[in-house]
Amino acid sequence: MLIHHSRNTAQKQWDETIVLLLGGIARLLRSFFPLLQQLSKFSSGWAILLAFLKNSILNGSKEVALAAINCLQTFVSSNCPKGNLESSFVKSVLDIYELVLQTSPNYKSDSADKVKQEVLRGLGDLYVQAQSLFNDDMYLRLMAVMHLMIKSSMNSSDYDSELGSIPAVQRGILEIIPMLRPTTMLSSMWSPLLLELLCYLNGEESPLHRNSKEIREQNSDALANGTKRSSVEQGHINGTGTKGDTVVGCGWGILFIEKLVPIMVNLFLEAPPNERCSASPQVIQGLGRCMNTRRDNPRGTLWRVSAECFNRVVTDEVRQENAECGSDMNSYRLSRARFWKEVADVYETFLVGSCGRVLSSDVPSADSATADESLEMTVLTVFGDSVLKLQKEAPVEVLQRLVNCLDRCASRTGSLPIQTVGLLPLHCSRFSLGCLQMMFSLCSCILKTSSYPAVSETSKVSISILTKRCEVILGQFLADENDLGDRPLPSVRIEETVCVLQELARLILDIETANALNIPLYLKDALRENQSHGRAHLLSLLPTFSELVVSREPRVRELVQVLLRLISSELGLQRLT
Repeated sequence: MLIHHSRNTAQKQWDETIVLLLGGIARLLRSFFPLLQQLSKFSSGWAILLAFLKNSILNGSKEVALAAINCLQTFVSSNCPKGNLESSFVKSVLDIYELVLQTSPNYKSDSADKVKQEVLRGLGDLYVQAQSLFNDDMYLRLMAVMHLMIKSSMNSSDYDSELGSIPAVQRGILEIIPMLRPTTMLSSMWSPLLLELLCYLNGEESPLHRNSKEIREQNSDALANGTKRSSVEQGHINGTGTKGDTVVGCGWGILFIEKLVPIMVNLFLEAPPNERCSASPQVIQGLGRCMNTRRDNPRGTLWRVSAECFNRVVTDEVRQENAECGSDMNSYRLSRARFWKEVADVYETFLVGSCGRVLSSDVPSADSATADESLEMTVLTVFGDSVLKLQKEAPVEVLQRLVNCLDRCASRTGSLPIQTVGLLPLHCSRFSLGCLQMMFSLCSCILKTSSYPAVSETSKVSISILTKRCEVILGQFLADENDLGDRPLPSVRIEETVCVLQELARLILDIETANALNIPLYLKDALRENQSHGRAHLLSLLPTFSELVVSREPRVRELVQVLLRLISSELGLQRLT
């Protein structure tokens, strides 16, 4: 008689018998659990069943382990909606899942991965079905199990990431993380959840596991007896130091982090305002680290995903109102000060260090170059229109750092010598001009909104930096024109100068911004009395305009004449005839 290979030994037949048995137990628990609880020896029988299920998962074949997990899943999903379960039953199921993931199963890796995937589904289903029974301690245990799953999925011999795919266990992890959003009763768990996810981006030790050594010692005996849950061991994402410029390590692969970043950001944006306030500095820092991967891997995807998520987070956070973040104003102010410090750090590193630059000697495809430039301009637009113009509480020193970021980017074209400025790639010069135009926009009184005091503060910080930059650009144009003699100037230099003169002609200041200009006090008083302060910035640049009237470039001469007429009008001067 021919026997199928799956049943050709006594052990395989015995395994199939256990699978059938577990399926029958699952159906009994699904249909008659309330009646079974009324039996006199139910407690001892339940303990024996849990021990059998635990042993089946840890020591049985793949088929037996999956059947045992399915038994637990069926028990939870069928009884939780009916309100038949107490928290003790949920804890007992959580105990088994935790022990399984901490103990190395006695079967091949493929089988172990399949079992872990089923345990992952069981964990997610357990929390979704029994949310009302979870307290803070149980939720922290659930996160500890999740951490152990992520740590156990790290495998240097796994080549799936190199092939452009994520291992199955990690896909399961990404599927259950969104399911773990805390309920209203567990609102205090938002911050631990977000910080737990951020530890994988920042390369920092998770707050939940800083005392893991002590916990492991406390639970070592319990693990041997199989009666208590064991601890979770913390592992760093990069495996080594936590320097500020350390980015994502190889651990579980860049692909995993790329998928984790938007999930984390979505959870952050769903969190209550007071929980977001405490976590926002770390979120900004983590996204900034991922954005910095562009320096080493400009063709990668992680920095792009992180930049888009950063735009979402910073836009939403700037619009948050003080009243939404709780009554503890001291904690709120401290958190917001850290938030603005991290925002400035990210822009100084990413905007100044990566945007509008040539980061690789490899020539990118046209589509890739266009997409990168579009994303850079989006980051710049969000920076100016959604951060600098809409901020209401940024410290003055942070505002100065942020505006200086724009100024440093705007100075790139003008700072290059005449011999090399013509070699500057077009996308670099366009980004530099975009930053220059954004500085003009910050100073314009047209942008004034309901948050007038904050916007006015931004304008006052920006105007002095802008006028100095304009003076440098125009002075560089004059110097280059004198050095070249009759030879033509590079078109990049001419376009930058023309842009400055055009924007100066369009710019109109309010009275507070005009008072921040570095011009004599008697001029400020006269302009204020005559209510003719809108063009006051032109007076500070009048000496430079006087030298430009003899420029050989026709467009420059015409624009300078326009500016001189505007100055005359501002001073109330007219031709005598």
